[in-house]
Amino acid sequence: MVAELKRQRTTEDLEHQARTAYDPMDGEPTRHSDLWFDDGSVVLRAKDPPTLFRVHRALIARHSEVFRHMFSMPQPEHPVEAEVIEGCPVVDLHDSASDMTSLLRALYDGPNWGDNGLDDFEAVSGVLRLSHKYMVDSLRAKAIAHLQKAWPVTLKGWDTREEIARWYNGEWNNGGGRYPHPTRVIDLARAVNAHSLLPSAFYDISRSTFSVIFESSPSLSQADTQKLALGKEASHAAVTNLITNLGSGRCTSKASIAAGKSCHSPVSCRKDFSELVELATQHYLFDRERGSTDPLYVAEELGQLKSPEFSECKACAYVLEQWSSRERERIWKSIPTWFRLDGWDCCL
Repeated sequence: MVAELKRQRTTEDLEHQARTAYDPMDGEPTRHSDLWFDDGSVVLRAKDPPTLFRVHRALIARHSEVFRHMFSMPQPEHPVEAEVIEGCPVVDLHDSASDMTSLLRALYDGPNWGDNGLDDFEAVSGVLRLSHKYMVDSLRAKAIAHLQKAWPVTLKGWDTREEIARWYNGEWNNGGGRYPHPTRVIDLARAVNAHSLLPSAFYDISRSTFSVIFESSPSLSQADTQKLALGKEASHAAVTNLITNLGSGRCTSKASIAAGKSCHSPVSCRKDFSELVELATQHYLFDRERGSTDPLYVAEELGQLKSPEFSECKACAYVLEQWSSRERERIWKSIPTWFRLDGWDCCL
């Protein structure tokens, strides 16, 4: 029932567009260089800039429920009232020529997306916007799946994403980063109901300071700005809790027993952990470097402070690594709650 109402509303919007979209003051439309087929049966006219696409009605209707419904409607009794170009009816659209190009190329040639970089995001977001609008469900699902490689729903996916970002040696908040700005992803996800993209995008932007967020970022809605503030507060508290647990010994005592391992030099290890806590407190809390707002990064770093390869007490080093892995999984599962979003189970 919901899908039917959505299709009906979208079809009515499309019919309204056909009557109101084209304004001669926008300039003379040009034919698209490679999406103008001589044997096409319908012409789509997009905006910004005015562009004509001569395509095949059957192919468009096959993939889009909205276009299929529109094409099946009775034709005007007086065809002379309808605009035609080379014998093809013209459908005016409010969509940008860039977005329509991305959608049609994906329909004709199949999705051929790249590395989730800035240019790739422009193409995929155009496809996602229009596949959502015109109910091209299979293409919408593929576009979301592609974006999830950069805005993942699993911790493993996030770690892969971060490895790529580190290799690229750039981040969005210090100029020309590997991925598009997360606020753009949030806006897109809201527009097309792609909620699975939201948690990782909110987490990504929360890693920057408020001064950077508000001075250089595209603005979020008031509601999402509130979610971001609440999430940043929870994220910072998570870093404090990590260091507190490390200092209290909770990361090693029970875990070492469960793992069947015992410390061979308790006095020395307690001294080591005390020094590690002091170092972590200074680095992650007082210096307020990147780690202070990135608990996943902090937990990973803490787990490597006593590397089994170099530590004299391999038992404590092993247990610390295991604690780090568990904490990172716990943190990842908590992210949607921090930002007042749907849980991961709604995203998978």
